[in-house]
Amino acid sequence: MNTESKSGVAAEDSITTTDETGSKMDRMVNPQRNADSSSIKPTRGMTGTTLFFALLVGIYFGIVLVKSEVVRWQRVHDMFMFREAHMYLIIGLGVIVAMISMLLIKRYHVRTIDRQPITYQPKPFHKGIIFGSILFGAGWAITGACPGPIYAQIGGGVGLAWLTLIGALFGMYGYALLQPKLPH
Repeated sequence: MNTESKSGVAAEDSITTTDETGSKMDRMVNPQRNADSSSIKPTRGMTGTTLFFALLVGIYFGIVLVKSEVVRWQRVHDMFMFREAHMYLIIGLGVIVAMISMLLIKRYHVRTIDRQPITYQPKPFHKGIIFGSILFGAGWAITGACPGPIYAQIGGGVGLAWLTLIGALFGMYGYALLQPKLPH
């Protein structure tokens, strides 16, 4: 993939390599962000230890979602009806944690598991954000779940969460198919 920016310089390039099993791996590189793109080494995938710890973090996150009751449809409904502040406080706490995390990432130049620098690239505002936000909020209000809690609901035995997951997958693939025609 190679897209031209207004200055005529390629904004993104894709590096394709082959790992020891012979499977191809694609790695997106932004040479404008990383002046020395030759020093970027494609990853060979996560190790078993990394996957194990990622699974543990995911399980812990699911437990936190269930225990804080953010996966309960009634809590989400009460939030959208402005009946209680429970969800707003949790969302506000999440925003504060994200802000502190971003400050620490910038200050200490934290790198990814693949030892790549973590950089923040703000995205421009466009009218598609409004339409997407309305769809997201409507789906959240109807199902009682945004993407993260769907899995916690499934793990907690909420049978209808499978329908939410199917709907989210349809929405994701629908967006991918319609993306060239949508306002960006």
